[in-house]
Amino acid sequence: MPAIYLDHAATTPLLPAAREAMLEGFALWANPSSPHKPGRAARAALEDARARVKAALGWEWEVIFTSGASEALALAITRCVQPLVAVSAVEHEAVLRWADKAARLPVDADGWLVKGDVPLGGLVAVQQVNNETGVMHSLLGLHGAVKLADGLLLADCAQSAGKIALPMADMIAISAHKFGGPIGVGALLVRDWAMLRPTGGQERGYRGGTENLPGALAMAAALEAGNEWLEQAVRLRLMLDEGIVAAGGEVVAQDAPRLPTIAGYRMPGRSANAQLIRFDGMGIAVSAGSACSSGSLKASPVLTAMGYPHAGEVIRVSIGRETTEGEIEAFLAAWREIKA
Repeated sequence: MPAIYLDHAATTPLLPAAREAMLEGFALWANPSSPHKPGRAARAALEDARARVKAALGWEWEVIFTSGASEALALAITRCVQPLVAVSAVEHEAVLRWADKAARLPVDADGWLVKGDVPLGGLVAVQQVNNETGVMHSLLGLHGAVKLADGLLLADCAQSAGKIALPMADMIAISAHKFGGPIGVGALLVRDWAMLRPTGGQERGYRGGTENLPGALAMAAALEAGNEWLEQAVRLRLMLDEGIVAAGGEVVAQDAPRLPTIAGYRMPGRSANAQLIRFDGMGIAVSAGSACSSGSLKASPVLTAMGYPHAGEVIRVSIGRETTEGEIEAFLAAWREIKA
């Protein structure tokens, strides 16, 4: 592992409580769908995990366990009784790959959604927190507009679940490995089963495949760990912002409300790829945009949609509960050295 890890938006370390919960789940190795006693015990544990996830998130309705947020989003979009009619211009690729025929809801220079009409009678997909800039969208007004248009709102909460309160939405996608759970498990939160077309199989007939009991238990444990550490993240992100500006850099969407764990920074005159190579050589892990597309040489579609003129010089720094003040100081020292 690198000496300093600042790529928590890509994935964050497994919490000890989540690891212990996974081991408990491995001990309950029977199939939760089996009718015999061991299967019933596994089923009881799975349903307990489902109830704990709902309680930790403050969600009163239904939970479908999935392999992560990408599958949850695909399930919501492809099984929804309404077609996908609109997405924000800064959505994650997991949404955009299904959105060829959908309208794009524009954003301003700070990455904020521009208020406007939404298409009638369809599914609208908008993230709560942008995965590259950390910009937070208030979805309350949008949800009201979508309901007036007889539509449904799907919120991608991969970066926000377990950190801030869930938004008002009809369906919500989450992923455990973004908040200290394991890779390979997530959920689609659904207000009403009638929003989706069932296909048979497990999860009340809405998702086939043997349920990932260890993953579900670990996800519940990770959510129950709480978000008190965000207070430290606020202080550390402020250190980053001030240090970057003082060194001649730019903070992307500095004036917009941002989740304290994610920030985009521009180093004038240095390409993002060159920065990543230098930081990696210095033992510091950061990224250029989304981890799902950071290996691409294409300009960030998020920054392009914002009209940001220097997208090729921006890196993403993301903070986790393990991040320390000393690590932020070391990163800023490295940033100044690379820029010099």
